[in-house]
Amino acid sequence: MSSHLNWMIIRNNNAFLLKKRNINKPFSTEPSNLTNLSSYRYSGLVHKKSVGIVDTPDKKGFTVVYKKASKMNKPAKATVRSTMKSGARRSLYKLRRLLKANKYRVDLTKVALRRASAVLRSQKPLPAKKTRVPKKTE
Repeated sequence: MSSHLNWMIIRNNNAFLLKKRNINKPFSTEPSNLTNLSSYRYSGLVHKKSVGIVDTPDKKGFTVVYKKASKMNKPAKATVRSTMKSGARRSLYKLRRLLKANKYRVDLTKVALRRASAVLRSQKPLPAKKTRVPKKTE
């Protein structure tokens, strides 16, 4: 089945939709949706190729989850997980190279880099709060 037909079937009703009052465009909680918007472009369910960025369990780096287009009819074998934890700049460079050089969803490159940067930023410890010491008066 084509991805457009799949999208027409699932766009209004699926388990990953998050609908709220007074919001025209619903959100999506599907795992390989980079922007969490419910739209054809970012949907990981309907495309042969999809990209997802998730946090690693040890909070060092991120994991890229993508689909093999050749295994479209075998969902368990279709997903490939690649962990990138060789430093922030190197990991982002490797992610860009994975998407652009292999021509694998080039339209999602910038969005994937933003998501990976946000994951890496969330792993940094918060700066220590400066406490104010009151002056002693004599």
